[in-house]
Amino acid sequence: MDTSNTENGESVGVSQGVTSVSGSVPGGGPHAFDGLAAAVLDDQGAVMGWTGTAQDLTGFRADEVHGRPVRELVADLPRDLHRATQLPATGRVRLRHRCGNTIDVTFRTTRVSGSAAFLVLAAPTLHTADHQHGAALLRALTAQNRITIALHDTDLTTVQTNAMPDTPDGRPVQPGTRLNDVLCAEDAESIEAVLRQVLETGIPVLGRNQHVSWRHHAMRRHALSLSAFRLEDARGRPTGVAALYTDDTGLRARRQLDLAREVAERVGGSLDVVRTAHDLADVLVPAFGDLAAVDLAQAVFDGDEPPERLGGGDLHLRMAALVPATAAWPAGIKSGNLVPPLSDHPLLRRFQHGETVVYGPDDLGALIGGRQLVEQLLPHDAHAVMAAPLSARGLTLGAIVVWRTGLSEPFTEDEVDLMRQIASRGALAMDNARRYTREHRAAMALQQSLLPPATTDTPAAETAGVYLPTGRGAGTRGDWYDAIALPSLRLALVAGDVIGHGIPASATMGRLRAAIQTLSDLELEPDELLTRIADLVQRLAAEASPGSHDAMGATCLYAVYDPVTRRCAMASAGHPPPVLVRPDGTAEAVDILPGPPLAVCGMPYETTTIDLEPGSVLALYTDGLVHLGPHHIDDGLRRLTDALATSCRPDRALDDTGRALLGDLVDETPRDDATLLLARTRAVHAEDTAHWQIPVDPAAVSEARAWATRQLTAWGLADLLFPTELIVSELVTNAIRYGRPPAELRLIRHHVLVCEVTDSNSAQPRLRRARTTDEGGRGLFLVAQLAERWGCRHGQNRKTIWSEQTI
Repeated sequence: MDTSNTENGESVGVSQGVTSVSGSVPGGGPHAFDGLAAAVLDDQGAVMGWTGTAQDLTGFRADEVHGRPVRELVADLPRDLHRATQLPATGRVRLRHRCGNTIDVTFRTTRVSGSAAFLVLAAPTLHTADHQHGAALLRALTAQNRITIALHDTDLTTVQTNAMPDTPDGRPVQPGTRLNDVLCAEDAESIEAVLRQVLETGIPVLGRNQHVSWRHHAMRRHALSLSAFRLEDARGRPTGVAALYTDDTGLRARRQLDLAREVAERVGGSLDVVRTAHDLADVLVPAFGDLAAVDLAQAVFDGDEPPERLGGGDLHLRMAALVPATAAWPAGIKSGNLVPPLSDHPLLRRFQHGETVVYGPDDLGALIGGRQLVEQLLPHDAHAVMAAPLSARGLTLGAIVVWRTGLSEPFTEDEVDLMRQIASRGALAMDNARRYTREHRAAMALQQSLLPPATTDTPAAETAGVYLPTGRGAGTRGDWYDAIALPSLRLALVAGDVIGHGIPASATMGRLRAAIQTLSDLELEPDELLTRIADLVQRLAAEASPGSHDAMGATCLYAVYDPVTRRCAMASAGHPPPVLVRPDGTAEAVDILPGPPLAVCGMPYETTTIDLEPGSVLALYTDGLVHLGPHHIDDGLRRLTDALATSCRPDRALDDTGRALLGDLVDETPRDDATLLLARTRAVHAEDTAHWQIPVDPAAVSEARAWATRQLTAWGLADLLFPTELIVSELVTNAIRYGRPPAELRLIRHHVLVCEVTDSNSAQPRLRRARTTDEGGRGLFLVAQLAERWGCRHGQNRKTIWSEQTI
């Protein structure tokens, strides 16, 4: 109802929301209050009229309040109303209830036209506040130009809306219209189906993607986000449905840009093809689809180029990544599974020609040829599938497959274009990872082919080497180790680290290893050998291209262990010191003075000699084992020393020890190559060696033969008497004739018989073929014919000529 205030010209409006107020009155009696209470008062404030809703509100009947001043019904009357001579236009008071409680109400008064009486309307304050807030919210929503709100009744007829269709006259949508009056029939039917579902079930819909067109502009599509919820009265009965439409066109464009940017940021950071596949699938879920998979050609896993193929059959694709991994995937979809053969379908042909295709469950059945296979390969409740080829440089490396399930929207043309861009960027990242895999495998194969056997067993020591390539960057970095058997039962141990990475570093490592093996046969002292290797590195650097000249260099540790003397001589070219583990379990780094790296010439190297007990373990390594993340190299060396002391037990195989140490000390993805060479030393027993000082007298030759004969007889080597007598005779003769005193003859018995003659003349002997008229020059020729091998090594102011015969 609507009456006018004749006293002040104001009108009193009763809104639809207030007239339908219902519910229990706070502080009231047991009856529910439903409506707006009304009373008529005379000019003195006495009750003249009392409605049923007033009785529901207060509990007093009309005959109980008729003629009584309305002030008697008010509890705690405010002071301003005690002195008032007329009723206020609006206010808030507490009314007495018949049961003794009070009710907080908001009232409004107006004079009845043509009478001195006043009409008073009252409602619980809580209800009027809810109405005011709801009305304010509704006004705010309808004022938004990007949010369209529509209130529909139970027949889905529009009751109120702020929609402004693209009509020539620009008129808003009027109450009483239906959706098919303003939208295209297909769009109206789709939205009404959603609203009807909300109205029947009461389950709201949030953020549903919807494309619509106005009837007057059917060719222009609008991307909307639809949210809808059911309207109910105070008793919970459905009264209609409210729908909110948000213009999502710009938002979707931003989301697509965000997704494209995320792909650019996250995909391609790894050079592992499987990790790249996972990164690509992770980006797409849930931003683009509910489920995603990346399938790769089998050749890609090995770094090779996949063959070109058209038509159906076995495509040799393997499932590399599934996201989310915890989803309830069907039985046929599992990481590592092969994609089943596909029939020669037009969709497959389009895919093989580089197109992104969208298809449904029926198309999948035609592709794989069988409903049973569809159940094994189609995720539950999936209604749309998008497949995009990963194509790079004319090669199809694999496919991205995305599913949408449940109530999600089908794929749009804009999303097909977006997927095409994502697949293009993903294919480039995948091709980079594939090519890196190929280079890494080639470098690893070269590195492994250049390294010695992992374990060796010699009279001097048993050795075990372990090599772990870096888990990042371009792979191998040229670390190596070596164990070289030398004459006289000695053993050379080598560890080195080349600057750079990949195939160039492996190639440089191979050249240095070959050079060290060649020089070790010359039996040079460790410092002299490193000096010559440094000269070689300088020549290699001079031959290198200008761009790689500064990158040429290496560090190296070279050690020679003699099991007879039980001494080890070593020198370092910028390499970390070895760690010595004694038989009693104590361990420490060897105090060695390192020289400059091999790229630097002009500075000397120094040889350090230490004594080793039998059963000691000497550990050579590269800095990848002690440079561990933020740890200082001293901390890394301390960790390695402690680990060696704990792990190097006599009853444990060296190769097991080496693998365990690398597993404990090195990260899962090491920043640098890590190499470890362990050597457990042995010794030749004193009874297996014999020494004889050579007098400076030509007659000593016969004495040397006699001494050697006695020694071989004592050792039970009578079958070697004749050749050994000749070898001893020739070597001692040369020492007396061409050498300088003091001189010594030494015999060593092991799996070979070693004969050594040492004198103080450092001149190198030469093997030559004597002419028939020559009186001499046949000594070393005879030695070479009688022995398995022979040679000469130099020390400080001395040389040793040796020969070996197999026992």
